[in-house]
Amino acid sequence: MTLTSINPTTGKIIAKFDEWNTETINKQLATSIGAFDCWKKTEYQERKTLLKNTALLLHSSKASYAKLMSTEMGKPIQQAEAEVDKCAWVCNFYAENGQDFLKSQVVGTDTEKSYVQFNPLGIILGIMPWNYPFWQVFRWAAPSLMAGNVAVLKHSSNVPQCASVIEDIFRESGLPNDVFKNIPISSQRIAELIQDERIAAISLTGSSAAGSSTARLAGSCIKKTVLELGGSDPFIVFNDANIDNASTVAVQARMMNTGQSCIAAKRFIVLKEVFDEFAEQLTKKIENLTVGNPLDPTTDIGPLARLDMVEQLEKQVRTSVEKGAAILTGGKRPGNTTGFFYLPTVLSNVKKGMSVYDEETFGPVAALIKVKDEKEALQVANDTCYGLGASIWTDDTKKAEQWSKHLQAGNVFINEMVKSDPRLPFGGIKQSGYGRELSQYGIKEFVNIQTVYIKEP
Repeated sequence: MTLTSINPTTGKIIAKFDEWNTETINKQLATSIGAFDCWKKTEYQERKTLLKNTALLLHSSKASYAKLMSTEMGKPIQQAEAEVDKCAWVCNFYAENGQDFLKSQVVGTDTEKSYVQFNPLGIILGIMPWNYPFWQVFRWAAPSLMAGNVAVLKHSSNVPQCASVIEDIFRESGLPNDVFKNIPISSQRIAELIQDERIAAISLTGSSAAGSSTARLAGSCIKKTVLELGGSDPFIVFNDANIDNASTVAVQARMMNTGQSCIAAKRFIVLKEVFDEFAEQLTKKIENLTVGNPLDPTTDIGPLARLDMVEQLEKQVRTSVEKGAAILTGGKRPGNTTGFFYLPTVLSNVKKGMSVYDEETFGPVAALIKVKDEKEALQVANDTCYGLGASIWTDDTKKAEQWSKHLQAGNVFINEMVKSDPRLPFGGIKQSGYGRELSQYGIKEFVNIQTVYIKEP
């Protein structure tokens, strides 16, 4: 079987990769175990140097890596370049802070000496998605490697070129062979890796269905998992919000990466007094976005990554309109274009029971929901199976801080769009997953938190 890379701008095949067979996988895992035996003994300073080398390489070759992302999954080129920069940031962040995060912690007890230390686990399997094909990998790999683990990557099948290049980056940065390894297999083969006794733990970013399946398999083997899954993030606009600012950021929050983001704002919950003004401004600003070739630096909206995603989005919009949603702009594919494009869309009169209310929409579709007061806004915000991020827009930040305690989300941003930052923990609750990435919490997900208790004879 082969993994096929298709340019979503043209719909044409650009590369094919042979899938590894079971024998090749077994050989690699055996080699990775050997690499772990050496890597776990390296000093933090050596790991720091190599991660900094990785950051330097990412910066120096940013243009070529960004072009690859734009070509293989359709990301607008300026956003792709920003993604490469962010990968360098997370490498530098853990290079500078990893040793302090994992410093042994002395605990006073009834003995002479007791402390907690943090030891690497072994081979960490990363099952990664295509929408941020570099960032999702580096935000998992950088802390895992800094902690002394080794990593094997099962990347999404539609970005095999990105997967291969990421392995090259780590190797060219000076990391020993097999400390980071890409394993090119299809999704149907993931169970082989998860159930292999040499895999110590799994980090997955993907859909809730993929997370459920992975957790079930890993649980049967009693293996640690971190799951960062889907989202239907609320963007809550109170009466006292700056509507011009809120609507401007709302465009970016929904349309970044052509709307293909788990933390994109997807449900815009607006109080009735400012609803019309917000809807008008949001619609006008979205209509000013440029749809086109992602390699063109003036492009804001590129193609969706796959044809089936366009078809799914079309279905969600169509069925919602059939139930009473109103299209303010977009709502269709652009005419006279090849590739997997869908026009940026705003839907009003969105109600519970519609697909764009109840489901995650993974594309450039904004759902506007009118509410009568702040209490209803909170109820609607939490009326979802997801719990990844939420943002609140108001001039009264003290009030927003109080509301944040009642929002069922792993991340709450006030007067800002939800985003990931290496310095802050990132993750969700409910069907958005469990565990945390980034910050000191992320690097401690894949270590043995070991108690040491010493009593002198």
